[in-house]
Amino acid sequence: MLNCAVIMGRLTATPELKTTLKGISVTTFTVAVNRSFGGETDFINVVAWRNTAEFITRYFEKGSMIAITGSIQTRKYEDGNGNKRTAFEVVANNVSFCGSKSESKFNAEMQELANSRPEYISTAGPNDFDEIEDDDDLPF
Repeated sequence: MLNCAVIMGRLTATPELKTTLKGISVTTFTVAVNRSFGGETDFINVVAWRNTAEFITRYFEKGSMIAITGSIQTRKYEDGNGNKRTAFEVVANNVSFCGSKSESKFNAEMQELANSRPEYISTAGPNDFDEIEDDDDLPF
């Protein structure tokens, strides 16, 4: 059996971090994915948990390009009129930046950190390190 989903598109809204009653981080959001034929767009619901949810809500916002790998899950629920419904969504396992560096919130935060904390920037050159002659004691 195989259940693998890979999508790439733009966020339709800025994801919000929520917490379950047990303190687990979660976010749900929608990704607009252009079809490769016909010029149509699919809107795919995604859910992310724990560290993945925290990462997404910190570095992605409405309009950000995102690539997601995960699996498809279904949920059954009852709507406000008592009708039984089924929801399909992608459970995100891994996410990646896909947009340009200039549109990346992560890139902007790293640049801000570099400007405000110059002691974290290494000025070491290739000749500033000693070569290890005997590597028998190394664990790898």
